[in-house]
Amino acid sequence: MTETVIEVSVVSPRAALWPALIDPALIRRWHGWDCDELDDEIEYIYSTAEADPDAFTLTLGNGDQFSLIENNGTTIVRITRPPRRPDDEWFADVTEGWTTFLHFLKFGVEHHGLAERRTIYFDGPLRPGETAASVLGLDSVAAVPGTRYNATLAPGDYAEGVVDYVSDLQTGVTIEDLGPGLLVCATQPTGPHRPQTGLQILLATYDLSDDEFTEIEHHWKQWWDERTRAI
Repeated sequence: MTETVIEVSVVSPRAALWPALIDPALIRRWHGWDCDELDDEIEYIYSTAEADPDAFTLTLGNGDQFSLIENNGTTIVRITRPPRRPDDEWFADVTEGWTTFLHFLKFGVEHHGLAERRTIYFDGPLRPGETAASVLGLDSVAAVPGTRYNATLAPGDYAEGVVDYVSDLQTGVTIEDLGPGLLVCATQPTGPHRPQTGLQILLATYDLSDDEFTEIEHHWKQWWDERTRAI
């Protein structure tokens, strides 16, 4: 059994990134999404972590370890996960979650100085033949980070930006009109707790007025509710 490694390269000194791993007010700007339970989740995960500021490592209670590694003017943010236990049915979900959150950390730091964000989140089943990208209208987007794209998203919004990252189960694209914002769509793997392949959508917006965000949130929720009723 081997360890699982997830990492991103961030254009930032590691000393400047370190507070983002230990300050709850900064952690919530890249970890998770807006919900009533977010602060409790951050408290549960990070409050018992062992921090070594000299080595720039943070080890969580479950053994997952963050490392900040200097690399030619950038910082590699790496999460090393211990080998999967046979009884851990959530291992793949947590790994995919860390993948998403590290990309939100990178995006938030590089584009917004890790400013506050507002998020929209949905998850639910995928129908046979669907992919996360196809549901959102991103199936024709080139799977090459840095490539420009334009598309009409499923809720009916025109979007343009660049492909931020692509992994086996996730696609992340920027949306220029949302700050820029970052939209991630992910396929959730099956398991004992999820017999049907799932879809996860996380959209982070920046620098929008309350009215602008409320309008977008309502628009996306209306689309999602219609989709859910049709399944």
